[in-house]
Amino acid sequence: MPSKANSSCKSSNVQRSAFRPKRLPKGPNGGIQLLLIQTVSHLGQQGDVVYVRPGYAKNYLLPQGLATIATDHHKRMVEKHRARLLEIEKARLKSFRDLADLIGKQSVTIEANANDEGHLYGSVGAAEIVAALKQQDFNIASDQVKLEGPLKELGLYTVKIRLHASVDAELKVWVVPSVGSADGTGS
Repeated sequence: MPSKANSSCKSSNVQRSAFRPKRLPKGPNGGIQLLLIQTVSHLGQQGDVVYVRPGYAKNYLLPQGLATIATDHHKRMVEKHRARLLEIEKARLKSFRDLADLIGKQSVTIEANANDEGHLYGSVGAAEIVAALKQQDFNIASDQVKLEGPLKELGLYTVKIRLHASVDAELKVWVVPSVGSADGTGS
């Protein structure tokens, strides 16, 4: 009877060692060579081969699905798709440039309460600019509007809209007094 217990114990040890995770292959300087599946800020773009510390690879990049082990097979697959991805990115950039041209030809008018000297009682920020653009059928997020500060006076402003890391548009924003605010009645 004791022999059966020993044999089952031995088989469980064999099973454990079969499922032990393999060590990650180390590259020069002890780093692990990975292929990025997605773009990771401060590390690289999708398809780049990078060297990272083992802990960063095991605890973050691999479990999150951001990278995979850089094998020859994976590198060949990336090279096959890189040209296709480049074409897609060129088409995206062209559409962003076309949108930037359209936005550059537009101007928006925002009404705000102001005193007689032209100082606003509040301020005009990115949310108001996004709402004005949405009325003209432009779908822009408020974090794409790059203001140096809130607009606090009446007048014409040129506001930068960041559509892509390499594509900016300039929008003319007119801040005008709302009806009845210039005479002090405020409505």
